[in-house]
Amino acid sequence: MTVVVEEFAKKHGFVKDTVLEVLAELGVEVEGGAFEADADALDLIIEELKGRVAPAADVLVLAPGRTPRDLAAAMGKPDKDVLKTLMTKVKVMATLTTTLADDVAEKLAAELGFKVRWEQPEAAKPAAKAAKPSGPAKPGEKSLRPPVVTILGHVDHGKTSLLDYIRKTNVVSREHGGITQHIGAYQVNLKEGTITFLDTPGHAAFTAMRARGAQVTDIAVLVVAADDGIMPQTIEAISHAKNADVPIIVAVNKIDKPGANPDRVLQQLTQYELIPEAYGGEVITCPVSALTGEGVPQLLEMILLQAEVLELKADPRGALEGVVIEAKLDKGRGPVATVLVEEGTLHVGDVVVIGRTWGKLKAMTDWQGERLKLAGPSTPVEILGLAEVPMAGDTMEPAKDEREAREVTTARQQAERVRALTSPKRKVSLKDIRKMGEEDTVKDLNLIVKADVQGSVEAVKGLLDKIENEEVNVRVIHTGVGSITESDILLASAAHAIVVGFNVKPEGGAKIEAERQKIEIRTYTIIYELIEDIEAAVKGMLEPKFEEQYHGTVEVRMVFKLTKAGKVAGSHCTDGKITRNSSVRVRRDKEIVFEGKLASVRNVKEDVREIIAGQDCGLKFDGWEDFKDGDLIEAYELVQVN
Repeated sequence: MTVVVEEFAKKHGFVKDTVLEVLAELGVEVEGGAFEADADALDLIIEELKGRVAPAADVLVLAPGRTPRDLAAAMGKPDKDVLKTLMTKVKVMATLTTTLADDVAEKLAAELGFKVRWEQPEAAKPAAKAAKPSGPAKPGEKSLRPPVVTILGHVDHGKTSLLDYIRKTNVVSREHGGITQHIGAYQVNLKEGTITFLDTPGHAAFTAMRARGAQVTDIAVLVVAADDGIMPQTIEAISHAKNADVPIIVAVNKIDKPGANPDRVLQQLTQYELIPEAYGGEVITCPVSALTGEGVPQLLEMILLQAEVLELKADPRGALEGVVIEAKLDKGRGPVATVLVEEGTLHVGDVVVIGRTWGKLKAMTDWQGERLKLAGPSTPVEILGLAEVPMAGDTMEPAKDEREAREVTTARQQAERVRALTSPKRKVSLKDIRKMGEEDTVKDLNLIVKADVQGSVEAVKGLLDKIENEEVNVRVIHTGVGSITESDILLASAAHAIVVGFNVKPEGGAKIEAERQKIEIRTYTIIYELIEDIEAAVKGMLEPKFEEQYHGTVEVRMVFKLTKAGKVAGSHCTDGKITRNSSVRVRRDKEIVFEGKLASVRNVKEDVREIIAGQDCGLKFDGWEDFKDGDLIEAYELVQVN
């Protein structure tokens, strides 16, 4: 008889691919998705399949990190029966909501006649929703949209003044729209077109959003003061914009000031691989004065010209997409978010999912604080109606209704919890370079270098650039002078980089952010140690690095001479503790007379593990008895830090 493989697999509850494998091993030819077999041959095939794998109906497809309640639901069995089996057969005490280890979950399923196949769940997404009509464009047709611009640069170089001038000149004529700082993002309407400006606190926020996967900015405008030139934060801004792979337009500001030298700025730009058009490069530069307005119209024209070259388009009738620029909790209005619409059109009353929260939009205001009913691509709006405050960089998607929105956000929260339990967030570290290189997952080792002076920065970068390896390329993506800041950590997070400091330390906020983002910071005072560590890491030969951890101090009060035991230091613990495994350093009149290990620690007549402050003890040292009354013993431990 002719048997169709797919129907055979479905009828007997087996996986189709497994059936094909068994047929191939038994020498049964399959043509056109079917094979020939009599009743005896079919029985043989079924027996072979049963002996190899459980029927598909008895295989549970689960994500890691399941609870007994999850397993009960998947198996269709009562919660109490599953919990009883877990405690009596698997010998694990747990509640219905306890997260089980994967091997425990497999044993529990096996006891109840099931097998488990682990699969990581994909991030939940709401079902696609047809967009409402919003303009003359036909569905599926993309039309030009306004460019989204972020202004970056060094402090006091005139970023805010430049935006203030643009705002004033455009608010005069109400019909031209005007801009305001009402929601942290604004638009300027010109005869040639519209530009959307993001009012962020600088490149830190710019990179924080990109670290969350939100590529919002189309064009970065770098403001450099003509009388000051390129400064540390300017260099940092260049690194952030380059790493984001967005076009850079340089606005050379303060050209009206005495001592202004725009040509010097253009020359300095070439040192950072930004070649101005005046020098035959592609970087647009505009001399401007935020005070008098000179050159500002030309800057806006250049932004629109760059946008025209980029051909920025969006479909106002397509599926809704957007991103959160900033969000806060307002006492009177609840969760408030500023979102930038990227695709489609947002309407009041829409149900949206944003990251791990959702909401039905109650109200929407534009950059002037005026109520809107709809907002198209590249339009920044402030929305009300969310259940919780989202995070900057969270994406916005439409949902069919409130029920679907709740289900999607619940699934995302659950998936995030599972990821946190099963695969903790980890960034690149020197210790892991070799392993990741062998797995062919790392091609570049990105470094951010900070040092105390510019000369040190150049020396370190020069030596790092000479390190060569077939598997790993060392790339210095940013350099700077001064302590390691929170902005450096955000850039490292976005670029999967390691932060290296020479003669500098991380600031408090940077330490906290590094711990949260799992970014490795390594500091050095000797340049050759820095280079050796990077070389050793790249070659996979990084030696463990140890740090001394202080335990306590003990004072020798009296020396005892015992017949069998020899000399014993009768001592008193004055601070901290001393343990049997402690390394010790004996000081006498500020000089170190012995460094080594303890042989024994006794209290009265018994050997003990440790002595704490206020207790007396008898100490013997490993291979040394030349101690005297008044000696101070420092106890410490060497702890591996890499």
